Amino acid sequence: MAMAARRTDGVTGRLLARARGTLHELRTVGASRTRRSKWLLPTLALAALLSAVLPVYLGVRVYQQRQVEQRNQDILTAARQLALNFTSLDYRHYDQDARNVLNMATGDFKQQFADQTSNLTKLVATNKSVSEGQILDAGIAEADARSASVLVAVDSKVTNVAAPQGQVRNYRLQVDLVLQGGRWLASNVEFVD
Repeated sequence: MAMAARRTDGVTGRLLARARGTLHELRTVGASRTRRSKWLLPTLALAALLSAVLPVYLGVRVYQQRQVEQRNQDILTAARQLALNFTSLDYRHYDQDARNVLNMATGDFKQQFADQTSNLTKLVATNKSVSEGQILDAGIAEADARSASVLVAVDSKVTNVAAPQGQVRNYRLQVDLVLQGGRWLASNVEFVD
């Protein structure tokens, strides 16, 4: 009987040892899960925040880039048109050609061109001058939200009394522009080398 009790105690002891080991493992796993779950909620919250903020940030960046591209396109369009108007003049309708230039001008440049228009009208009419400009290329040298400087390469075929067959002239113009009333207007035009 003592032997049987020992045997039972030995089995019981082993079972108790296994149970204690299993209980210890369960506690360890539970503690590990508790540590993981402690970080799970903040991690998920951060991921949700990033997934909400990142598209907005990228959307704003794309919008800003498109705005800059559109602004630059508007600047180039205005500079090209002004350069074309400035180099395309015909004695038969010089008044309209001059108005086209003045319509795209502002400030001192507009005033200077307006002051010279009557003298130029006589000179162009006397020489029967016709100038047909052709824009070759244009590039923005500097630009911000309110002003820009553009270099424009222009060829112009000029016919007049002295050159009835015409002569091709090459010009490089620096057109300075300012944004006024939602339009890009020339504040200065210079011939550059």
